[in-house]
Amino acid sequence: MKNSITLLVLTLTFVNCNSNHKAKSPYGNVKKVTSVTEHPGKKMMEANCYVCHNSTATEADRIGPPMIAIKKHYIDSETSKEDFVASMQAWIKNPNADDAKMYGAVKRFGVMPKQAFTEKTIEQISDYMYDYNIDQPEWFEDHFNEERDKGMGNGKGKGMGNDQGKKRGMQQAQTNFQDLPYGERGLKYALTTKAVLGKNLIGTIQKKGTLEALAFCNVRAYPLTDSMSVVHNAIIKRVSDKPRNPKNTANSEELEYINTFKKVIANHEEARPIVKELDNEVRVYYPITTNTICLQCHGKPNETIEASTLKKIKRLYPMDKAVGYNNNEVRGIWSINFDK
Repeated sequence: MKNSITLLVLTLTFVNCNSNHKAKSPYGNVKKVTSVTEHPGKKMMEANCYVCHNSTATEADRIGPPMIAIKKHYIDSETSKEDFVASMQAWIKNPNADDAKMYGAVKRFGVMPKQAFTEKTIEQISDYMYDYNIDQPEWFEDHFNEERDKGMGNGKGKGMGNDQGKKRGMQQAQTNFQDLPYGERGLKYALTTKAVLGKNLIGTIQKKGTLEALAFCNVRAYPLTDSMSVVHNAIIKRVSDKPRNPKNTANSEELEYINTFKKVIANHEEARPIVKELDNEVRVYYPITTNTICLQCHGKPNETIEASTLKKIKRLYPMDKAVGYNNNEVRGIWSINFDK
């Protein structure tokens, strides 16, 4: 099985609500807290793209190009927003090497697997990327200029990374998660943990293959998750109604939220964090959904899961239930607990 990684990884996330406003959740009798202080496309990009395309990884340690690279290769002074959105829509619907504009990235990381993304999600992320400055690694500008001088790029996007699209009221990146509303704070805890796990898992797939990735999950996933719990001073768990490891079995309350998120995703709605406030603590829940890469180990036996992979799954996880998924299905949830 050829293992590839993305130019863009975009999945469903949450949409606008009133800033710092607590209200009855559309998912049930719990409270939610979200914010409209930032562009919804920024939230979606951070929630779904930064596992592979964040701006903090070193050039040598990357598993995908940073988002600023995508912007610079697809936008120049003659590119309208409509053109850019259309290009992103076309690429996501049919990613392939012939249509790629980032030839070096395709050579290094491979072509992204086809994903089930809504046009609305792609449009909002593209809208944010076009109009606003986005973070870029310290090494990127020199790398991009060197690539362009060598004729490896397409010559687009000169100077777009630092100055294009400044808008009044543009929000700066939050660095203190404790200042965020509860829903966003819990989501940040989940997504930073996801980024650590994703970077290690996908890096293992790229370098050593799917079988070694299974061994990584078996040995390293729990310690890495626990280390992020310490970093954030929170209890961070990944739980499922169909666990691979029995330690990840959802309790009755978590099963209720898993079923809730299944309905949300099945209806092609944007998933938002569910927030439950207790006397002294907060619990935040957010779905874990499948993509094509996930299906290498969580898809259908002898279809998306190769026989050798299935054999190793049964050896490492004799009680495994985490197979049979299709793309963009809820495989479980993040369960985040922290003090008020």
